[in-house]
Order: sequence, then C-alpha cells, then structure tokens
Amino acid sequence: MSDPVSALAGASYDGFASVRELGPWGMITLRAKPGTKGLEKAVKAAVGLGLPATRQMVWDGPATGGRGIGWMSPDEYLLILPYGGVAAAMAALETGLKGEHFLAADVSDARCVFHVSGAKADQVLRKLTPADLDALAPGELRRSRLAQVAAAFWAAEGGYTVVAFRSVAGYVMGLLSHSAQPGSELG
Repeated sequence: MSDPVSALAGASYDGFASVRELGPWGMITLRAKPGTKGLEKAVKAAVGLGLPATRQMVWDGPATGGRGIGWMSPDEYLLILPYGGVAAAMAALETGLKGEHFLAADVSDARCVFHVSGAKADQVLRKLTPADLDALAPGELRRSRLAQVAAAFWAAEGGYTVVAFRSVAGYVMGLLSHSAQPGSELG
C-alpha cells in the first residue's frame, strides 16, 4: 500500500479564523439498520466507540489519533479513524456483522477534512451554510452544504471539523479561506 496523500498538502489560512486541511483520515461509510444483530459490538471493535444517537457525533478527537462515529442518516454511519487502521476496522465490521445485511465501504480517499478554529470560527460557516448554527447542539453532526457542495460538520477542538468530497477540496478551501478574511466578520 502506498502512503496516503493529502488532498491539499496541509494547506492553511489565517484570517479572523484559522482554516487548515487536516490531511488523510481513515473513513468508512457503514450502512446498517439500527438494531442489526451485532452492530454495536462490531462498531466498538472497529473504532472503539459506541453508536451515536440521531444526528450526533461521538468524537474522541486528537487524543486517540482522531476516532469518531457520526450518525449520517437513519441507516448510515461515518466511522473516522487513523488512516492506517482502516483495513483492521473493515475486518472487524465484516467479522462482527457476518450474516447480517450491511454495507461497509472505505471512503478515506474520497473525502477531505478541514478544521476551522478561533473565537469567530462559527462566522466562517455562517456565511456559507444554510444550517442554523445557533441550533447546533454540542456533539451534533450536521449534514448540509457549503455554498454549492455537500459537507458535514461538527463542533470540535475550539472550532469546527468539516468533511467534504475530495474532488472539491480546493473549492472548499477557497470558500473557507475567503469567508475567514480579516475585515469580513459578521456584525
């Protein structure tokens, strides 16, 4: 296996908020109905965390190398872990869910991840998404869009973590950087 390559080589921007591309993360899309036999145990074996509640992100953050699991839809979860751990996590899911109806797909190379931080990090997203950030509860994952592209985000480590498709990484970095330009803060 070759070494993973970051979508934007760790690009960053410092304005009234800081924006940085976080590099390659392991990500698995897991489709399974809640209540599927062995689901909770398989997820725990794969990422070391339990299943999230509806619209929630269970996030262990940088202390564990970035492990998390987010509720994406009634039968879809996004598992996040260090890039090198994906094969073992996929094997744990296969073993734990053997004989059950599910789909697990490695989407690590199809996603890019950004962190927007600073006291006014929310203003960067407020300019780009129709999501109501005032209604975003702690631990909540929101699927929405940034300008014209799909994205998911949650509050983490003094700001927001944003996940988007890798094919639009440059566009998303441009959006976030432009939105964070000094002097463009919201009233």
